[in-house]
Amino acid sequence: MRRRLIRPSFALVALAALLAAPSAGVAEGASPAKTPTAVGAGGAAASVEVLATNAAVEALRRGANAVDAAVVAAGVLGVTEPFSCGIGGGGFMLIRTRDGRVTTIDGRETAPAAMRPDSFWADGRPLAFNDARYSGLSAGVPGTVATWDAALRRYGTMSLEEALRPGIAVAREGFVVDQTFFDQTQQNVDYFDDVPSTRALYLDTDGTPRDVGTLLRNPDLARAYMRIAHLGAKGFYRGAIAAAMVEAVQDPPVAPDANHVWRPGVMTMRDVKGYLAPERAPTHVRYRELDVYGMGPPSSGGSTVGEALNILEGYTLTPANRTQALHLFLEASRFSFADRNAYLADPDYFDVPLAGLLSDGFAAERRALINPARAGTSPVAPGNPYPYDTAGQAAATATQSETTTHLTVSDRSGTVVSYTFTIESTGGNGVVVPGWGFLLNNELTDFNFDSLTHPNRVEGGKRPRSSMSPTLVTSGGRPLLALGSPGGSTIITTVLQILVDRLDLESTLPQAIAAPRASQRNTVSTTAERAFIASPEGAALASSYGHRFTSTAEIGAATAIEFLSGGGVLAAAEPQRRGGGSAMVETPG
Repeated sequence: MRRRLIRPSFALVALAALLAAPSAGVAEGASPAKTPTAVGAGGAAASVEVLATNAAVEALRRGANAVDAAVVAAGVLGVTEPFSCGIGGGGFMLIRTRDGRVTTIDGRETAPAAMRPDSFWADGRPLAFNDARYSGLSAGVPGTVATWDAALRRYGTMSLEEALRPGIAVAREGFVVDQTFFDQTQQNVDYFDDVPSTRALYLDTDGTPRDVGTLLRNPDLARAYMRIAHLGAKGFYRGAIAAAMVEAVQDPPVAPDANHVWRPGVMTMRDVKGYLAPERAPTHVRYRELDVYGMGPPSSGGSTVGEALNILEGYTLTPANRTQALHLFLEASRFSFADRNAYLADPDYFDVPLAGLLSDGFAAERRALINPARAGTSPVAPGNPYPYDTAGQAAATATQSETTTHLTVSDRSGTVVSYTFTIESTGGNGVVVPGWGFLLNNELTDFNFDSLTHPNRVEGGKRPRSSMSPTLVTSGGRPLLALGSPGGSTIITTVLQILVDRLDLESTLPQAIAAPRASQRNTVSTTAERAFIASPEGAALASSYGHRFTSTAEIGAATAIEFLSGGGVLAAAEPQRRGGGSAMVETPG
């Protein structure tokens, strides 16, 4: 029997801490302070948003474990970060239990049974991305609620009812719109104003985004959370919410004067009712005498990060030659992405050679193709991992997400959670389910929907490939580092770059998170932040190694926890990306 460790008064006390304290930011015009780094003892949490991080730490202080606290934080993020995550989407949760076992829960969305390889085609050709995205077709059956339910039942001490109370409170009482929220709304105005339920929630009466500093309440989402709290996961996957979601997919609730075509989808109540969030074994590689665990199929995160680390293990990377280390990081990314793009898909539909991709022999073969002194030319061809696939395992994952969110939580008993979840693009498919206050995802555009034959093609019941990369590093069986990031396909390179910076190049964890980033994904030029291109290393990579860069404003928005010697803990989030993140510890020190 699952023990009930949280006192009945938890929600009321935590609610008071969230909503009454000045730092909660629920007062009109308030601007809650975000601290990106925290050091101390006990449990810790890091996310992109201060209300979510605070809710997690308050739960830890009142006896919750890391799994409970992660779901508490995720529920709050579903309110305050609705364009990145929520109950209309899905994700992957990596858990290290207090006894040292590492497991994962696959909450990836599934395609409705009636979807076919040509579902995103019209007039003999694939739809343009936005035509596919802003539609009922792009919405997969959400997996977030099933993930929360499975995590709490198997590894938590709280019920869904307890875990959702802080999120219900924030939805009712409101949160303050910041510049990031405003900017993300602005990206979608032309589509949000087509959908009355979306327009009413996220746009002012003049059709512009909610102003920075104003209070945004979501009573419909509070009502959805309350239904789930009362009925459990079946409150989402059956009955009123499920019916409203299916109706919104099959007949997108657009206004008569909408200026875009919103194609209907094919999701049914049977699709929703049949959703399962399976528990899966993590990926695992050894790197520099450390154990690195990640998310396996249907995510490409664990396999691609793992393959790149295996390639890099053949080199000595030192801070004395940071430029060459970054060159090798980019080249390892180039080759591992070539393999990811060729071999990763839902393992229930395609026999992905995961063991081969993660083998030392395959890594050595790929490493031999890298010139330590010169950038390669993309696209490089994928290798052949099948001769090394002696375990006969399979894998998969997807990558077209533009935004997502990641949270990292630990407790004093050694349980650790690294959880990445999303609704895919910023704002999902643009449809707020009428009466229930949450956006639907557009995860099915993560399929290679322009191909009728690719392993990651659209098929009914299938989970699209993902790049989400919740990651855990242990040393001698004890947690050392847990991390992850949003960012679509750049998630993989973000996690990899932080690992290289922290484990090889002697950066502190906050330095590794703040460092300028570059992302090579087997493309002709490497996407890089402007600060990376302008750095001495970036200049040398271009002039001496022949790398070509395309600039972008920012890559990823990582959060992480490092476990220090002597029992201490360091939680870290972005100091600036996506408006800066929030890190807290149970006992500051």
